[in-house]
Amino acid sequence: MGHGIAQTAAMAATKNNIHSSIIAYETDSTFLDKGKDRIQSSVDKLVSKERLTSSDAETLMNKITFTTDKSALNDTDLIVEAIIENMDLKKNLYSELGKECKPSTIFASNTSSLSITEMAMASGRPNKFVGVHFFNPVQIMKLVEVIRTDHTDPEVFDQCMQWVSDINKVGVKCRDTPGFIVNRLLVPNLMQAIALVERGDASVKDVDLSMQLGAGHP
Repeated sequence: MGHGIAQTAAMAATKNNIHSSIIAYETDSTFLDKGKDRIQSSVDKLVSKERLTSSDAETLMNKITFTTDKSALNDTDLIVEAIIENMDLKKNLYSELGKECKPSTIFASNTSSLSITEMAMASGRPNKFVGVHFFNPVQIMKLVEVIRTDHTDPEVFDQCMQWVSDINKVGVKCRDTPGFIVNRLLVPNLMQAIALVERGDASVKDVDLSMQLGAGHP
């Protein structure tokens, strides 16, 4: 998810001629190199399909700084975290960032289900904390759920909604509630589909066809 978010932000900055830079941070150089290779491969495909010029592709890649030096994040305006779904790891990261980053830095977690409030409190700056849930693959999926807590500064929330729009995504607003919007609605549907099949009420094929042709699900 991280490499997709970095590429999407760099793409928008390139196409809109915005003078901004993106820092892609990883603790391990192996993972960092893999992310960089994925971005380069995706950009190369866009060039081959003539959806991006070679010049813009070079500009895009130059907008991203790849680093394993966490101090490079200290002066950033917005940090979007996309590490694995482990609350302890996320809270530890935000506790460190909250002490090291400039006071105005906004934190945004890409979690799909974990408590934004819990992470916000760990950061020491809950008023500057939101959720920004992207969908996979980030480069293609248009939706981003922007999550606010009871502590989120309304101005900070509006800035994050604007940033989502600036990178050519469609933001939807949601309070910090389990599953947010999409997963809150999707998971019960999936559970009912499983139950239908387990009871022998319908086959997998017929459930799939029903949702495709009756509900418009791809």
